[in-house]
Amino acid sequence: MKLIIVTGLSGSGKSVAIKQLEDSGYYCIDNLPLSFVIPVAKSLQQTQDYVAFAVDARSDFEGYAPETLIEELNAQKDWDVRILFLTASTQELIQRFSETRRRHPLTLRFSKGNKNLTLAEVINKERELLEPYRVQAHVVDTTHLQSNTLRTWVKGFADAPHADMSLTFESFGYKHGIPTAADLVFDVRNLPNPYYDPQLRPLTGQDQAIIEFMEQQPMVAEMVQDITAFIEKWLPSYQATNRHYLTIAIGCTGGQHRSVYVAETLAKYFAQKMNSVAIRHRIIGQAKRPVKGCSQTL
Repeated sequence: MKLIIVTGLSGSGKSVAIKQLEDSGYYCIDNLPLSFVIPVAKSLQQTQDYVAFAVDARSDFEGYAPETLIEELNAQKDWDVRILFLTASTQELIQRFSETRRRHPLTLRFSKGNKNLTLAEVINKERELLEPYRVQAHVVDTTHLQSNTLRTWVKGFADAPHADMSLTFESFGYKHGIPTAADLVFDVRNLPNPYYDPQLRPLTGQDQAIIEFMEQQPMVAEMVQDITAFIEKWLPSYQATNRHYLTIAIGCTGGQHRSVYVAETLAKYFAQKMNSVAIRHRIIGQAKRPVKGCSQTL
């Protein structure tokens, strides 16, 4: 049985993720109490091959902590267990709650004995409660992310083959902000920029003309080689700490040309060495095809 635990901050997109998993054929239960996860999953495995539960800080009650759930999930050797953690910047979450005019679901709980907590303070307290999940999870930062893009990434996450370590390369633009879910961030803004060529400006790092431009630059090849060497050197240490997911972000100014090319190049290389390698682009249209030799797009 494949079991996906969807968790993360309130307002970060968990409902969108659960709806996508349901559309993908998963048997989904939202806001399941933590102590129910294991027994309900064991019951469902008799009839269901694909199951997804959404849990959050509201599910942490009566001493059944996230650490306890994670320990029990890791003990289920016959299950393909994956944890998807959704997050967003505090400012983005504040804006979302303001637009929907909804109160944060944990406001009353956190306000007991601590009157007049601001929304930002409630969000930060929720981050602290959910941190144990984040350590074990594939983390997706939904700041400035469209719902249809998130749905595509969730589908890729669900469809990806089982692997001890899943590697994700993500391109982004610094002018839009650094993705907070990244484990490693590489800055490629020093590389020659095709943006200044009017004919290349409207293209992306996936287009052949940009690929040829980048391949003609010695600095680009050297940068890719150095990043590759760094990842290859330190990847075993991440695996040794029982990390199941590693997100490597590549950033240029706008997230359209250089970062896309470098991310694509790295993904293709590591796809030949690992079972689960994915690529996604925050700026240029994120729902892209799997890389050749690469299993899925997360």
